[in-house]
Amino acid sequence: MSTENTQKVTETLARLADAADADAVEAIRIEALGKQGWISALLKTLGKMTPEERQEQAPAIQAMRAQVADAIAARKAELEAAELEARLATETLDLTLPAPTSPKGSVHPVSQVMDELAEIFADLGFAVATGPEIEDDWYNFSALNMPESHPARAMHDTFYFPDTAPKGGKMLLRTHTSPVQVRTMLDTVKRNPGGAPVRIIAPGRVYRSDSDATHTPMFHQVEGLVIDKDIHLGHLKWTLETFLKAFFETEDIVLRLRPSYFPFTEPSVEVDVGFEIVDGKRVLGGSGDAPGHGWMELLGSGMVNRRVIEMSGLDPDEWQGFAFGVGVDRLAMLKYGMDDLRAFFDGDTRWLNHYGFSHLDQPTLSAGVGAKA
Repeated sequence: MSTENTQKVTETLARLADAADADAVEAIRIEALGKQGWISALLKTLGKMTPEERQEQAPAIQAMRAQVADAIAARKAELEAAELEARLATETLDLTLPAPTSPKGSVHPVSQVMDELAEIFADLGFAVATGPEIEDDWYNFSALNMPESHPARAMHDTFYFPDTAPKGGKMLLRTHTSPVQVRTMLDTVKRNPGGAPVRIIAPGRVYRSDSDATHTPMFHQVEGLVIDKDIHLGHLKWTLETFLKAFFETEDIVLRLRPSYFPFTEPSVEVDVGFEIVDGKRVLGGSGDAPGHGWMELLGSGMVNRRVIEMSGLDPDEWQGFAFGVGVDRLAMLKYGMDDLRAFFDGDTRWLNHYGFSHLDQPTLSAGVGAKA
């Protein structure tokens, strides 16, 4: 190693010892070991040397490079340790303070009510059935005894696709979950040609061309279906009464059944529930005929029409049943005090933070209705 190179190494090591921060160390590293550094330049000269010269000079240059690299690494470690010591001397952490809160999701009221419905009806022996949201008009209308002239088939009420359905007609976004009832009965007959009892609920999304404070183009509905022998209207009333008492968590539920008309049930009944006005708000409970009380229409129901049972491949003289349907969103509004259905689908996180449920402390109906049944 030449005297000049030895002096450069000594100067470099001295500058490293005096370097005040990591930036100064980095500047020295680039000056010595960077692509244009003076030690890198010495290494490049090895290729032009004769084998004898290379054998003599290479070990000295490599030793010089290693000495400077080790000194740079050591000085970096010293500066980092000094910085850490300074931070530890000045910074304090109060371990008694609560941990900062982190963002967390919440369960949408519709999902919460869906879970509650499934839990209640499971206690009553119902299974959950599902079906496609894109239906053909045979399942959505014809199989449910809805004639071609029925207003629900009108273009201004139903979202149609231009595609032709397998059985003729058109494809559409289902207007109710009743097609699931038809599909379930057909599947039951396929598996049991003589027929078998059916007890299902069919929750899901449905679509109608409507939009205001109490209607949206897409909403959620749950329908129930029971098919068995010797079924009558009393079974329907008991089922609905038991369900509503469990869902609203009160025994003070009074129902009124009014004659109505639905193509797929006969007889058909609208179900009203009694309420009273408390602090300007409707509270379910009590007789709707008492002073300060009233009746609120809640759902539609009835005995399954003979024609629907026949279309499903069952003998209506042997098999009877009842069906009912109610809006899941409406149930959520009544139970949890919401007044505008459109807010359910606005995606406003402030609304969801207020009305949503924590996945850790969701209200539960685990007590069920088994004891009452």
